[in-house]
Amino acid sequence: MQLQLSDRINNLETSATLAMAAKARALKAEGKDIISLSLGEPDFNTPDFIKDAAIQAINDNYNSYTPVDGYVELKEAIIEKFKRDNNLTYDLSQIVVSTGAKQSLANVALVCINPGDEVILPCPYWVSYRDIVKIAEGVPVEVKTSIENDFKMTPEQLENAITPKTKMLWFSSPCNPSGSSYSEKELRALADVLKKHPNIVVVSDEIYEHINFVGKHASMAQFEDMYDRTVTVNGVSKAFAMTGWRIGYIGAPTAIARACTKMQGQITSGANCIAQRAVITALKAPVSKIQFMIDKFKERRSLILDLLNEVEGFKCNRPEGAFYVFPNVSAFFGKTFKGRKIENATDLSMYLLEEAHVATVTGEAFGNEDCLRLSYAASETEIKEAVKRIKEALQ
Repeated sequence: MQLQLSDRINNLETSATLAMAAKARALKAEGKDIISLSLGEPDFNTPDFIKDAAIQAINDNYNSYTPVDGYVELKEAIIEKFKRDNNLTYDLSQIVVSTGAKQSLANVALVCINPGDEVILPCPYWVSYRDIVKIAEGVPVEVKTSIENDFKMTPEQLENAITPKTKMLWFSSPCNPSGSSYSEKELRALADVLKKHPNIVVVSDEIYEHINFVGKHASMAQFEDMYDRTVTVNGVSKAFAMTGWRIGYIGAPTAIARACTKMQGQITSGANCIAQRAVITALKAPVSKIQFMIDKFKERRSLILDLLNEVEGFKCNRPEGAFYVFPNVSAFFGKTFKGRKIENATDLSMYLLEEAHVATVTGEAFGNEDCLRLSYAASETEIKEAVKRIKEALQ
């Protein structure tokens, strides 16, 4: 028998961040001293008060199937969080809890996109946006941004990207991979463009909202004329150091939320019961309980920027949130080392892994072929050693 896989899976790209992490682990298994700046994963442990809530849930015998769209108590905590942090008012019918924000995004794509629908993706974008859109048989429309504009899409660029086939706009703020954050004024300017195109749905990925170094976070749904057409995506992986707990959620127009529940009911059903109980405690807690992590990320941002600015050929802007830097490294393209020519960011990323033993991620995975993504969700010692190795390898 000759096994035939679907065109869907054959045309799907492997996640570049996960692929680089796998290569780094393989080299570590061979005994190589690899420093990984590739994964977007906080190096902190989940705070004890959240772990205690999970232990209590186990002791309270939470072990049954959960409601597809999440426990009512968790949905109520999410509603309180949206009101407290974002001044957004949702009811229970508008909240859906999923197995991570990635599933939340996939749900939205699958219930909103028809074959041929266009989805605008400001570049750089999170690595999975493009392929999630393609799985839903949509057409990704990439809008290139530049480091000079802090990798933010302008209203003019948005207007020029819109066609009669445009169905959605997807973006993250703070952004993975650039760390850029749209201000309230900048979001309002984009919303003014969208006012002229009332059928476009906006997906606003705000999972890094608390890791924000410039002040109050702004949400697209905060504008009255955008609320009924915006899906706000969030989760607990990043700010609460809960990547493996796999809980994400949306606040959305009721019709989209109900459709996501229907879709999820045929794929995974409800998210993990113990994780959901722990997240109730996490979201009810004041942001001050996790401020120590945010403060440490800010210190690391300053450290890695100071060090990278000493690397000739790296061009960095100052990210406003998340825990990534996204330097332009095109100065190295065309250069050769031991007969090996660096043609693009992918080549440079592999060169740094093999020669410097530092794992990064190529910007091509995020829609920008001139940059590398480096995560500073690592210790100060690792950051210093990693940039030292990078500098030596590039000299």
